[in-house]
Amino acid sequence: MSFQVPHKAILLPQQLQYFQTSKTHQQLLSYIEQLNNSVVGVKLTDDCSVSPGVTAILAILSQIEDTAKSIPPVDNSASRFGNPAFRTFYDKVSEISPSLHITLPGLAPDAVNEVKVYFDEAWGNRTRIDYGSGMELNFLCWLICLERLGVISESDHKALVIKVFWRYIEVMRVLQSTYWLEPAGSHGVWGLDDYHFLPFLFGSSQLRGHKYIRPKAIHDAEVVEEYAKNYIYFACIQFINSIKSASLRWHSPMLDDISAVKTWDKVNSGMIKMYLAEVLGKLPVIQHFLFGSILTYDGPAAPSSDDVDDAHRGHAHTMPAGVREVGWGDCCGIPVPSAFAAAQAEGKGERQPGLRLGGPGIRPVPFD
Repeated sequence: MSFQVPHKAILLPQQLQYFQTSKTHQQLLSYIEQLNNSVVGVKLTDDCSVSPGVTAILAILSQIEDTAKSIPPVDNSASRFGNPAFRTFYDKVSEISPSLHITLPGLAPDAVNEVKVYFDEAWGNRTRIDYGSGMELNFLCWLICLERLGVISESDHKALVIKVFWRYIEVMRVLQSTYWLEPAGSHGVWGLDDYHFLPFLFGSSQLRGHKYIRPKAIHDAEVVEEYAKNYIYFACIQFINSIKSASLRWHSPMLDDISAVKTWDKVNSGMIKMYLAEVLGKLPVIQHFLFGSILTYDGPAAPSSDDVDDAHRGHAHTMPAGVREVGWGDCCGIPVPSAFAAAQAEGKGERQPGLRLGGPGIRPVPFD
């Protein structure tokens, strides 16, 4: 197999349309569904077999967390936006990434340069100091590559969700709180939470068929506290409540809407539909997707004059060069300060009242 460094390939709407019918799109959807189905009725505290590959991945994630803890944020108290020390962290991860990949059992040395790119880009964007569902997707792609190359296997799927993916989320919480990563794009403001999608998808699968807990239980603080240690969905709700005040209906309206759905089965199936539409079906996300020899793209080419390394490549920016975009554009969106920064400001008595988001850009929830 001839490996290649992954690169961006999608820029135009017609390319996105091709991608949605491609083999890579089907592989992504199939892998998400396999992981999703592997944790139906499974608790975070349940025992599961841990292969050498999973053990090695968990060790790598711990090293990433240690790296973040060794690089403190710089004094940036005048801003609620991303801390520049994240770029030092990003560069350090890129530097140690090859040596980390060597520890993965069975990974061919000539595959490292391809696989590591998905890993390196799973922690946030160096230029914008933000994080969103596209970076989360990079981590999923990294796992797909490792499985295709024999580091992990289908028998690891349950462990990949309740051990590996949940550990990744824990590490991301460290990065988000340390470096005040901004939510990538405007969608995070009214989406499932500021940063993540897949924890809610996998978390709702854990609860499918539960005899007692219903989706509306996320509004009961005692229930959330009791079940956060067992279920990803409730752990995420608990996390949101820990950094945001007021009701979910004000700061997380979509989660509030979803809580009205009668069963977790409908919540879970709706999550998959939403992921297809709002992540895999959105040009602002997929224009940053990286294609290589494992996750391939053989569709129509983009204009060759574009700078594929530009962090804002393909975005319809209307502001002058060097000026941050303002408004609800379907691009990088408005600069949204970190919820951690806002929580700290609130603790200092600097909180400003906000309004619940609404308007034509808010799409109906596909949970019927």
